[in-house]
Amino acid sequence: MPQTYSARLREFLEDTTVYRLGKDLGAVCVKANLPASYVAVVLDVSRITIHSWFRGGTIRPRKREKVETFIKLVEEDMEKGLLPAKSLRDAKAYLGDMIGRPITLKKSD
Repeated sequence: MPQTYSARLREFLEDTTVYRLGKDLGAVCVKANLPASYVAVVLDVSRITIHSWFRGGTIRPRKREKVETFIKLVEEDMEKGLLPAKSLRDAKAYLGDMIGRPITLKKSD
């Protein structure tokens, strides 16, 4: 079962002295209440990669556009009042609708 984001990660994401696309991704996921494991499915990477990005890890050029688009869509849906997700079920349904198929997690996630 996906866990909520730690207070330590939330503090790190709120620090605006350093810009990183991954930090923006993390901040939007926290605000929208979207679990990293589900976001990993949408972005076609591992959950560990998502957490690395949240902490400032490098996003390869071929993934940058997808991440930027994801952030933009989630921010637009927050403005429309569709997010933050009220439950894990809502987050899973929202992200499943985004990619046009149900979110299924691997046993390792």
